Amino acid sequence: MVKFWFASLLTLVFTATSLSAQQIAVLQYEGGGDWYANPTSLPNLVQFCNANIQTAIQPKVANVTSKDPAIMQYPFVHMTGHGNVFFSDEALQNMRNYLDSGGFLHIDDNYGIDQYLRPQLKKLFPEEELIELPADHPVFSTAFTFKEGLPKIHEHDGKRPQAFGLFREGRLVILYTLESDLGDGWESAAVHNDPPEVRQRALQMGANIIKYAFEN
Repeated sequence: MVKFWFASLLTLVFTATSLSAQQIAVLQYEGGGDWYANPTSLPNLVQFCNANIQTAIQPKVANVTSKDPAIMQYPFVHMTGHGNVFFSDEALQNMRNYLDSGGFLHIDDNYGIDQYLRPQLKKLFPEEELIELPADHPVFSTAFTFKEGLPKIHEHDGKRPQAFGLFREGRLVILYTLESDLGDGWESAAVHNDPPEVRQRALQMGANIIKYAFEN
């Protein structure tokens, strides 16, 4: 009964804050990986979403640690980096509470995070598996249509881009994008000198993710 009451309270808090604030956040995780990579990417994505899909997201993007209960304030949390990822027991419990109470985590591999991330996700939800999303999943068509699924933004190993989902009771709570590097495509044009059409694809796919997270 106590556990149910606590989960219900967290859900109410999350719903109220997300409806009134609509601020998104970058996840600061433990382990020494560069969680702060791509500093211009989310602000640019917010600007694009507000201009193109009628969102009203605050321009200022927050930073939130994996152990901070204040994560409940954010309907969408983004995680990226190249290096080591670690979730302490405190962080694991906090992240479970967040995701099971309506939160959404988008993880974008900035090249190199995969080998560290997967064991931590298994610790987070031992009973769940990452499932590759088919090209007809709604996340690829909520605002802009990507008939072939996740677009390729930056080349690293010649591998195809993949989008993996982790589900809880049928709800997608974690979207993990691999071999795409969406965050690099969201960065300001001068950072990577990507062609306009490449940045546009990245921003459109990011807008799809934001829209899906807010509506599901």
